[in-house]
Amino acid sequence: MTSAVCQHIAELGPDPTPSTLDGCEDCLAQDTGWVHLRLCLACGKVGCCDSSPEKHASRHAAGSGHPVIRSFEPGENWRWCFVDQTSA
Repeated sequence: MTSAVCQHIAELGPDPTPSTLDGCEDCLAQDTGWVHLRLCLACGKVGCCDSSPEKHASRHAAGSGHPVIRSFEPGENWRWCFVDQTSA
């Protein structure tokens, strides 16, 4: 049995440079908090997860059309495609 990976994840190159190492870029600007961090694999924007009040990573994906994020938490390396609603 094989596991299919969506085309968006399959075509990823190296991870981009994160926009910041200090936390969610938008939460820092708004002085709000986050639960977990995500990295946009198209542009490197660091945003907060959907468990966070502002859901900046999802908002960024919807507004920019950048489909894939990865966890930006220490020790985690999973990826998520918003278009295909799948992880790898």
